[in-house]
Amino acid sequence: MQQLPILGITMGDICGIGPEIAVKAMMKPETYQICRPIIVGDSRVVERGVKAVSAVDPKAKELKVHSVTKVSDALFQCGTLDVYEVPLNCEDVMAVPYGKVTALGGEAAFTCVRKVIELAMANEIDGTITGPLNKEAMNLAGYHYSGHTEIYAEFTGTKDYAMMLADEKLRVVHVSTHVSLREACDRVKKDRVYKCIHIARDACEAIGIENPRVAVAGLNPHAGENGMFGREEIEEISPAIAQAAADGINVDGPIPPDTVFSKARGGMYDVVVVMYHDQGHIPLKVTGFVYDENLKRWNSVQGVNITLGLPIIRVSVDHGTAFGKAGNGTASADSLENAIDYGARMAVARLKKMEAQK
Repeated sequence: MQQLPILGITMGDICGIGPEIAVKAMMKPETYQICRPIIVGDSRVVERGVKAVSAVDPKAKELKVHSVTKVSDALFQCGTLDVYEVPLNCEDVMAVPYGKVTALGGEAAFTCVRKVIELAMANEIDGTITGPLNKEAMNLAGYHYSGHTEIYAEFTGTKDYAMMLADEKLRVVHVSTHVSLREACDRVKKDRVYKCIHIARDACEAIGIENPRVAVAGLNPHAGENGMFGREEIEEISPAIAQAAADGINVDGPIPPDTVFSKARGGMYDVVVVMYHDQGHIPLKVTGFVYDENLKRWNSVQGVNITLGLPIIRVSVDHGTAFGKAGNGTASADSLENAIDYGARMAVARLKKMEAQK
């Protein structure tokens, strides 16, 4: 147990499903077989999460919440939820509304992210797993970021970073994310595409894939059709691919966006470099999010979001706060469990690499 990586898990927006899915993930013995998890948040919020989960799973009533102010004081025992205390400026946590955009929810989410980054940068934990936050709530609290990725970039001093989404065999790395589609097209530049190819290759190696096969999606329909539908492939994307191939990377493209994801999902490629937010998010969520119309519920909410290029490990759920489901204990913890699994694999690989360099 002492050799397993320590993962800090943020509770996300307290008005959403973050606290209860953290409780669900940490109820499972399988979680403790791959890592030593500790929630970063307010123990009162975690207790509220336990209460919500207990309504649908009586076994949750047996859970104990263990508040600590030092990671070294955590017990890391299944059945006990270790919580690194980041207290809220709120006297009555139970009175905080579920399913609402609030400044308190945004404050809680941001404060916990800052703390988990601080712990990782100080090497007190081996990786960070983030619960869902709400951008509007965070902005109400006075923190003007478009998401987790930008927070991590600022507080780790990282300039070259990228987002990778993953669901089983399908993985995508983004050239741009939270910008308008018009601006995203302007950001398709050789240097950025080249950097993302390297980041994608490194990310695959970090989870144990040897000599990963990197596909690069085109920006335009049919990857531009030799300039008929746009010249970005000719002037920016293809030169970046050629430069990366000269570096020894196993890279292919530009590949038409309407076929590249099927090829990757089938096993032809290990990762796809995509040009903008929705080009990567849509195929991942089509495969990972499965809704059952007859039962009126989500049967599966899988997939993870990984920030690449950071000096620390950051993996997140690939869904939002789900305000409409918060507080009733029925939210799926699939994506968080996936994130913990990815985070543990990356942390083990990093620790082995550090040990080999000694």
